Formats: sequence, C-alpha cells, structure tokens
Amino acid sequence: MSQQSRARAKAGKSRRRQSRSKICHCCGAQVMFCWQCRCGFSMCQSCMYENQWGMTCNGITWECPDCGAQNGYGNQ
Repeated sequence: MSQQSRARAKAGKSRRRQSRSKICHCCGAQVMFCWQCRCGFSMCQSCMYENQWGMTCNGITWECPDCGAQNGYGNQ
C-alpha cells in the first residue's frame, strides 16, 4: 500500500459519522437515535411509539408536527 493510498484511507475514516447523542424535542432526553425531519425536529423512539397514533395513518410515513412534511420510517 502506497503512502498516497494510506493517506486517502485515513482521510476517509475521519469523514465518517461520529456517534453523537441527540436530544428529543418531546421529552428532552439525550438519546443515541432520533427520528429526524429535514426542518430539524427530532423525536426519540419511545416518544415516536407513544405518539404514532397521531403522526401516521399508514405505518410507512410520519408527519412532522412542526412543519407538516412527510418523512419515511425506512421500512419500504
């Protein structure tokens, strides 16, 4: 492996996502995973489960309570 290819590999590793905890807008908890909208709204898994009845009608998409945008659950 040449020095140039090692440098590229090292640079790629630094650009990977860092594990950052996020803050839920509903309960204020700091969690590792949040459902996020493009507007910046985020909701933790437990809050999403509790409020799913009012945020989705088909189980495939959820509607952001802040901006009204449709977001996917990633199950299709």
